[in-house]
Amino acid sequence: MTTLRIATRKSQLALWQTEHVATRLREAHPGLQVALVPLSTRGDEILDRSLAAIGGKGLFLKELELAMQRGEADCAVHSLKDVPMELEPGFALAAILARGDPADAFVSNHYADLAALPAGACVGTSSLRRQAQLRASRPDLQLRDLRGNVNTRLAKLDAGEFDAIVLACAGLQRLGFGERIRARLDAPAWLPAPAQGAIAIECRSDDPQTQALCAALDDAETRSCVAAERAMNRALHGSCHVPVAALARREGSQLLLQGLVGAVADGRSVRAEAGGAAEAPDALGLRVAEALLAQGARVLIDGL
Repeated sequence: MTTLRIATRKSQLALWQTEHVATRLREAHPGLQVALVPLSTRGDEILDRSLAAIGGKGLFLKELELAMQRGEADCAVHSLKDVPMELEPGFALAAILARGDPADAFVSNHYADLAALPAGACVGTSSLRRQAQLRASRPDLQLRDLRGNVNTRLAKLDAGEFDAIVLACAGLQRLGFGERIRARLDAPAWLPAPAQGAIAIECRSDDPQTQALCAALDDAETRSCVAAERAMNRALHGSCHVPVAALARREGSQLLLQGLVGAVADGRSVRAEAGGAAEAPDALGLRVAEALLAQGARVLIDGL
């Protein structure tokens, strides 16, 4: 292979992440040529409706997968939190890079943190998971949808459309906006999306050469943590339609997984956590999902 072609979305964050992967691949394989193949996806183009309303996060992947099928790209780079729990047949995750900051960020020009917001303040986020946790901690707030890339969301905050917005810490840090983070929304009080902060490389499952090249960037600890989170989400049939949150961390040979299912309407939620062997992340994810269901998670999910 003379040149590895990487399909990517055109957003500034997606391009940063893909350039980061390209740099890492060149370092791992001296002499390898890497070229970006920027593409527009339906998820990027339709910004007047929530992802849940237009078909889910898989909309960010489809065009990139089609480019690989047509032979126009060898692999694609994604934010792993946007990757559906089940990949389309014929595709595999060749690498999951070492995770960035998994936390959510409270961003505001006038208020230091969530508790400092005045009664009835307007907070922007289109994530049902974030809305459910905001509703649980501050039922007085006005929650309004906010989509678009990081720059667009910050511009709307700066224009005075919102008192605060909630974004991913990793995205802000990668684009050089780390100073905009007024407060980190941390576990255990607040949980992120499954696999938040992790970058994944997807390729065709019948392309061992590309898989081998990308595998050099795989981070075993991150892979086991996000596998537990995604297994929990899969068992709950979670998607952007369902407010599901999860965070796993490695402690020695063990993984500790925290999970949450919430309700946007009234902030009700159920939580569970468990530990298990790092070599068996799927079993741990299933166990936490079963604990959530035993506490009534299905009622919250079906009530959406």
